[in-house]
Amino acid sequence: MDIQQARGLLEDRVVFITGAARGQGRAHAVRFAEEGADVIAVDLCAQLDSVAYPMATPEDLEETVRLVEKTGRRIVAEQGDVRDRDRLAAVVQRGLDEFGRLDFVLANAGILPAAGAGGASLTAFTDAIAVMLTGVYYTIDAALPALLSNPDGGAVVITSSAAGFTSVSTEFGTMSHGAAGYTAAKHGVIGVMRHFARSLAEKNIRVNSVHPGGVATPMVLNEAMAEWVGHHPSFSDAQQPLLRLPMMEPGDISDAMVYLCGPAGRYLTGVALPVDAGQTLK
Repeated sequence: MDIQQARGLLEDRVVFITGAARGQGRAHAVRFAEEGADVIAVDLCAQLDSVAYPMATPEDLEETVRLVEKTGRRIVAEQGDVRDRDRLAAVVQRGLDEFGRLDFVLANAGILPAAGAGGASLTAFTDAIAVMLTGVYYTIDAALPALLSNPDGGAVVITSSAAGFTSVSTEFGTMSHGAAGYTAAKHGVIGVMRHFARSLAEKNIRVNSVHPGGVATPMVLNEAMAEWVGHHPSFSDAQQPLLRLPMMEPGDISDAMVYLCGPAGRYLTGVALPVDAGQTLK
């Protein structure tokens, strides 16, 4: 067997992942560990009033730790809020103290505050912007000193959405403050991505965004969202992909993350990559 293949694509690298307690974030943590990376993980592990579905818990984050350690790699996992830049910097520093370097940043933390009474509140808009736009900027900014000190450069990947290209709202009935905030934040991070891609290219730090369609995670598959979609079938119709494939799993997005961070993606920066089975082509 080829030694390089046995070692994994990301051997002895370090990745910082937000929203790592479950869903896409957990899948990314496990996949990067399987490819040989150590993991710095952070998640709020608490509930926001504007979010109608149950959010991740400390026990979820503990399960991510267990799954990463099962691969034989190391993980530093902390509870923290991406709306708190200083907290993010402290988590990154703990990871640096443990692992000595940082190579990749996956700004993945997200919420979908569209359903229920919470989604109808103005707070849902401000929460969406704070978590998925300001929080993405804070994540990158907090990690930037460590990336800049890495002589090999590095890569940043922002989790946007198909909603970064088209609105979550499909008709008057699906309009809500939370849906507006989600759409605005997911559009906005394309600008953040392009800002950093231009600015950091000379430092050999690549910055891209990934735009998933519907992914089978607790953020999408829950009672509150099912009830909301049941009342607004036009929303479900708008999410249908062109390719007749099963609903994407979190690991399908992890494939894109590894590609953008790994050797195969070394020439890519400033790319807004749809992973949506053609959903946004309609």
